[in-house]
Amino acid sequence: MEINQILRRGGSKVAFKLFKKTAKKLDNYSLSHGVSLVTYDNPISTISEQFNTIRTNIQFSSVDRNLQSILFTSSAPSEGKSTVSNNVAVSWAKQDKRVILIDADLRRPTIHRTFGVSNHLGLSNYLSGTVDLETVIQPTMVENLFVITSGPTAPNPSELLGGNRINEMLATLTEQFDCLIFDAPPINSVTDAQVLATRVDGVILVVPCGIANKVGVTQAKKSLETVHAHILGFIMNRMTKENMEGYYGGEYSGYYGAIQK
Repeated sequence: MEINQILRRGGSKVAFKLFKKTAKKLDNYSLSHGVSLVTYDNPISTISEQFNTIRTNIQFSSVDRNLQSILFTSSAPSEGKSTVSNNVAVSWAKQDKRVILIDADLRRPTIHRTFGVSNHLGLSNYLSGTVDLETVIQPTMVENLFVITSGPTAPNPSELLGGNRINEMLATLTEQFDCLIFDAPPINSVTDAQVLATRVDGVILVVPCGIANKVGVTQAKKSLETVHAHILGFIMNRMTKENMEGYYGGEYSGYYGAIQK
């Protein structure tokens, strides 16, 4: 069974991206410098517009429940979840919405590098009870967009993310912000994302075409379903024109497309 068939089972929704850089190059650069914010650096580009399309389709992907907190994850490291979540956050903020982007990847954080902010205090400090929430909220160069970085490396990320303070944080942030976006760890690597998936309104799984392992993608989807996470959809990225065959008859063009049935 092809990956797109795995993802579509149960009426799942899928979006696409065209990206040819290797995962290794992307991973090394992201960890050292942060991810590329094309929606900020080049807001009128085709790829920025497709991020806007993803944002719009997320907004309208669920008509029967409020979508205020959204978690982005992947099946394995280096699959593009930080690039997607960070750019969607920028896109959302440009709609005059107060947005907060939270680096919940406490083991391999990137948000502080992407936005050039301090990581001296962050999510790990708040969850461990050493600082209050307001202390770890930082503004960014993007109007209306705030971040909570990961903070110093914690010895017990899963326990911190599963504690009561995460619920207190969500309750407070949902009153202060229009949209909460979590950049979470890969779901098959650690239990952190699975724990967080039960606390948010919806989950997006980022899947790189030609890189993702079918078994890994199947396991990631199963892990989310096991905890009854509300899966909003899947974003297929790093696609080439050659492997577009079978997706909309190979007629798709551009970088990102609408999340569709």
